[in-house]
Amino acid sequence: MRHWPLFALRVTTPRLELRLPTLDDLDALADRAAEGVHEPGGMPFGVPWTDAPPDERARSTVQIHFRQWGTWSPDNWSCSFVVAWEGQIVGTQGMAGRDFAYTGEISTGSWLGLRFQDKGIGTEMRAAVLHLAFAGLGARHATSSAFVDNPRSLAVSRKLGYRDDGIEVHRRRDGAAQQQRVRLAREDWTARAGFEIHGLDPCLPLFGLPPRA
Repeated sequence: MRHWPLFALRVTTPRLELRLPTLDDLDALADRAAEGVHEPGGMPFGVPWTDAPPDERARSTVQIHFRQWGTWSPDNWSCSFVVAWEGQIVGTQGMAGRDFAYTGEISTGSWLGLRFQDKGIGTEMRAAVLHLAFAGLGARHATSSAFVDNPRSLAVSRKLGYRDDGIEVHRRRDGAAQQQRVRLAREDWTARAGFEIHGLDPCLPLFGLPPRA
């Protein structure tokens, strides 16, 4: 699509492909949301969208992608990829930037279908968007956060070289919960073999960056 080249942007790793979703991909991703993203009783998200019934979780999963596409601007963008593994859509990995051309900073967020967890996919898909951010977009920092009772997410961050960046307190459901911020500087990032970016050059202006000469 000439006027929306993001649909051709892909990041591939030894096991995964990250891409902006087609409508069929969104259907599959919505199925993952309906099936479940975390164990009952837990809540890894600040907005408790997984408390909704399965059909509402599925619908909101589709809608958030439409909202992100419709509000995208070079100064404020959210790029949510679907993650394909062994021919299946297994989750989503997002990357966002506000005034990225000036700050050089991106933030990430993700979720993975419950039945696809504990396979190393979460680490590999985060590493994929870090490769896009640092090797492709020239980012200087990547940030993330997780509630302190979400050790899996924090373990992924620390495995990839992030350092603690302070604590925040947020409302979660009807209480308060501590959230650990983490930050990865470009000089602490380690490139991985077998990670490739496809179709980036036409997308650069949409990320607030000048086209390559």
